[in-house]
Amino acid sequence: MTHKTLKIGLAALALGALGACSAHAQSIGEQEYLRSCATCHGVDGTSNTPFSDLMTVAPPDLTTLAADNDGVFPMLRVIHMIDGRSGLRGHGSEMPIWGDRYAAASDMAGTYGAELIVRGRVLELAEYLASIQQ
Repeated sequence: MTHKTLKIGLAALALGALGACSAHAQSIGEQEYLRSCATCHGVDGTSNTPFSDLMTVAPPDLTTLAADNDGVFPMLRVIHMIDGRSGLRGHGSEMPIWGDRYAAASDMAGTYGAELIVRGRVLELAEYLASIQQ
C-alpha cells in the first residue's frame, strides 16, 4: 500500500466517522458522559451524587459552565479539561485524564486512527456538556 493510498483511506475514514458522529452527536456524547463522568458529576450534571461528600474538592456543577462564563460555553477550556491539558485536582488527586484513557483503549487503530478516536470522543463529550447548559 502506498502512502497516497493510505492517506486517502485515512481521509475517507475520518470523513465517514465525522459524518456518523454528527448524526448521533447527542446520543454518543450522552453515553460517553454517563459512562465516564456521571459518577462524580451526577447523571444530570449538577454534581448532586452520594460521592460528592467523599471528595476533598467538590466536583463543579457542569450545567452552569456557560452561565459562569458570561453566557458563553467555554468549549476549548472544557476540551482541555477532559483531555488532560489543563490541570485539575479533585478528591485529593487529579481528575482522570480521559484523553489518555481513550488513547489506551484505541491502540489497535494505529497512531492516526487512535488520535481520531480520542478527539472524536472528547469532542462528543464536550458537545453534550454544551447541550445541558441552563
